[in-house]
Amino acid sequence: MSGTSRRVARVLIDSPLPQLDRLFDYAIPAELADQAAAGVRVKAPLRTAGRVVDGYIVEVADEADGERALSELDAVVSAAEVLPSRLHALARRVADRAAGSAVDILRLVIPKRQVRVEKQWLASAPVESPSVQAEILLAAHTVLDAYPGLADRLAGAGRIALDAPARLEGDRPAWTAVLAAAAVFTLAAGRSAVLAVPDYRDLDVLHAALEEILPAEAVVRLDARQSGPERYRAFLRTLEPAPVVVIGNRSAVYSPVANVGLLAIWDDGDPLFEEPLAPYVHARDAALVRQEIPDETTGEKPALLLAGHTRTSDVERLVLLGWVDDVPAARRYAPKVVLSATNESETPGTRIPSAAYRAVREALESGPVLVQVARPGYAPTLVCADCRHPARCKHCGGPLHAKGRGAVPVCTWCGRSATAWACAQCSSPRVRLASSGSERTADDLGRAFPGTRVIVADGAHPVLRVDARPALVVATRGAEPLAEGGYRAVLLLDGDRMLQAPELRIGESCLRWWSNAAALAAPDAPVHLTGVEGSVARSLATWTQAAYARAELHDRAPLRMPPTARVARLEGDAPAVDRALATLRSDVPELSADAVLGPVPIDRQGYPGARALVRFDYARGPAVAASLRASVVTEAVNARSSRRGPAKSRAPRNILTTRLDIVEPEL
Repeated sequence: MSGTSRRVARVLIDSPLPQLDRLFDYAIPAELADQAAAGVRVKAPLRTAGRVVDGYIVEVADEADGERALSELDAVVSAAEVLPSRLHALARRVADRAAGSAVDILRLVIPKRQVRVEKQWLASAPVESPSVQAEILLAAHTVLDAYPGLADRLAGAGRIALDAPARLEGDRPAWTAVLAAAAVFTLAAGRSAVLAVPDYRDLDVLHAALEEILPAEAVVRLDARQSGPERYRAFLRTLEPAPVVVIGNRSAVYSPVANVGLLAIWDDGDPLFEEPLAPYVHARDAALVRQEIPDETTGEKPALLLAGHTRTSDVERLVLLGWVDDVPAARRYAPKVVLSATNESETPGTRIPSAAYRAVREALESGPVLVQVARPGYAPTLVCADCRHPARCKHCGGPLHAKGRGAVPVCTWCGRSATAWACAQCSSPRVRLASSGSERTADDLGRAFPGTRVIVADGAHPVLRVDARPALVVATRGAEPLAEGGYRAVLLLDGDRMLQAPELRIGESCLRWWSNAAALAAPDAPVHLTGVEGSVARSLATWTQAAYARAELHDRAPLRMPPTARVARLEGDAPAVDRALATLRSDVPELSADAVLGPVPIDRQGYPGARALVRFDYARGPAVAASLRASVVTEAVNARSSRRGPAKSRAPRNILTTRLDIVEPEL
């Protein structure tokens, strides 16, 4: 075959093994020459595994050297080009930043194949570009004009931090109108928009706002609650060249739409944007990476819009660096927040101060009142009534809770009833409630306001909307339903308990929970925050969340805590962790002397292991990620031959794992 040429496919193997995270060359047999195209699914032999595996063709090229020994593709699964080059480039860059595998990113984006849906799509005519009516575009400009300079930045691929209006417009939150207007503005320019929101509640209200102003074919919803065929049909629509508005949750930021003109993320501080699967990339970080990639056809970059009622310290850091522009509203709107504390005649620690109680009673005369609590259930935790030691199950050591007033305590771990419980510290048989959940709060308020409707809204009792009739709506944080006309008062309880959580960002989280609840209030309705003082409470009262984020950055900088520095976590066998850290020091000698914390011993599925944290500047990110990824691959390759025998097969599969951008650094 000397001097001859042949067609070669470069294939990305769908495998969790880190050493296979690269492109493999395969010869294209003559019978597959017409089918093998970039982006299609294929089956290819993997000689090291001795089996046929799934993969994607990333590119096809002519090779002049026909003598190189290459395996041939086994089959082309379908003609649908589900991996366009723009999606592979994004997945590769995001994975490299997070020291992960590109195929792990693609698993979040490309749904499982649905043969019937795919055949219908291949046989259908191309989708035509949607049109935007002139009056709809004019209304969108009116909304955007409330933020001077916003439209220009959207058109100029700007990066924008926006404090959304904390109020309702009609029966929906005002932020949905802002995101919808930005999407219409982008679609009218002939480009696609991608809007990512935390959960299904936000997705529902945003979808409803878009349906009122855009034709149905102009909006694609990517939702984990969709059936397999529905999700695959929506994904295939994003592959069309016609512009579209894509809405979804965290994985929507990877949507492979062509010529994307807008990437928008609502409420980026919500933990639902943190991907729980490897390589654990936050949707905000993925959007920042994507915003830097120009379109392969037009060469233009998309605009990036980070909107919320609060400002995360991550976004505020970018604002202070000048990387993201802070675009304030021409006219500032803030809810009426009151910091309620007990007066001299009340018992210290009273859960509902008299001022807040009066506000609730007055508000109930005209409509519903929202009461936000920290936890669901009746009494999430119990303690000894005498020594206040946590009440634990005598069988498994799990915490006890009560399902109702006077009920026998039950273990939350094993489910056993503690019928003859006695405190392990003082032998007292008596327990008391350490905190009140949503159901107990509803019970107490029902007795305090007899004859008033009481509605519980939490994970076990999802409620999306309530009418304008008087009612007490007791909701856990994040589960607050929308009220017709807005709540006539909002009562924020358990703030002191929320702030006691041992988390680095608990102040940011509490401010976000309270601000989102306050935004559901009717105009001029009071918002009472009870029992909380300090900077978090003042930021809510003055509606200066960005200032609180700046103060947080100032406090974390000396400690080099995120987001002032990036933090990576290494876990694995102690020798593997030591080798990886030594390699990192050699590859990145610029790391400071105190960059590494640990290693400390940990338990890995019954086997001894070690964990270490690495703190590093953003400028060192690419070098650190490359070094850690190389160590993961090296350890995986070296360990492959040693995994033999029944005893060793029970050991943890990964000798070494790494995760970058840890939000809560813990050894």
